[in-house]
Amino acid sequence: MNPEYIQNLLKKLYNRKITPQKALDHLKTLPFEDLGFAHLDHHRQLRTGMPEVIYCEGKAPDQILQIIKKLHQGGSDILATRLDPELYKKIKSRLPKKTVYNSQGRTLVLKKKPSSKKLGNITLVTAGTSDIPVAEEAVVTAEYLGSHVDKIFDVGVAGIHRLLDKIDRLRAARVLIVVAGMDGALVSVVGGLVDKPVIAVPTSVGYGASFNGLSALLTMLNSCAAGVGTVNIDNGFGAGCLAHRINILGEPPEI
Repeated sequence: MNPEYIQNLLKKLYNRKITPQKALDHLKTLPFEDLGFAHLDHHRQLRTGMPEVIYCEGKAPDQILQIIKKLHQGGSDILATRLDPELYKKIKSRLPKKTVYNSQGRTLVLKKKPSSKKLGNITLVTAGTSDIPVAEEAVVTAEYLGSHVDKIFDVGVAGIHRLLDKIDRLRAARVLIVVAGMDGALVSVVGGLVDKPVIAVPTSVGYGASFNGLSALLTMLNSCAAGVGTVNIDNGFGAGCLAHRINILGEPPEI
């Protein structure tokens, strides 16, 4: 339930197009709705600017479908993360036609009114092609929230000339997301080239001593570059949310 939904409801009530009882029926799920296996937070977008997001790992297909249905009925746009392609195949035929699935990022998006206007500029950089699935989760999240994202893939430090060739695009960003596994060194290099906030995302990509992303995480936490903040291993969603919030600082609020 977003501010636009509430405004439209109040306008209809004010213009006597609906009865007070009908308006109450629309609002009765605030602040949450109990489904037995989940408590849906319909009030979250009013509080935080973004609706509740569905984390799909560990959920049954029918649970995911019911959550999508109820959130959609409540006026929310839908973002589902960590939706495995095989699980998506099981529910695809029962989803609305406007649903968009990203198989690499394992994300699902359903928007009531897709917006063609994207705000600001987030630049996302990956060290390698194997980091793209985590990067795509970040991209889909930020774009779903309304940010413009410029993607630069496979420019890790083993061939640093590839990164330096993109220096103008790096410096044009309001905020940057750097996604890297293995040694995680790319974030310090990018942080030393720009004067904008850098969000580091360690991935679980790498051989044995990378410890499923722990090596990259520790490298990023110990970065010598100023202005770098680090999210959890493989947390593209968290990076996308944080980048969006930084990106829209100073933008006039939508009315």
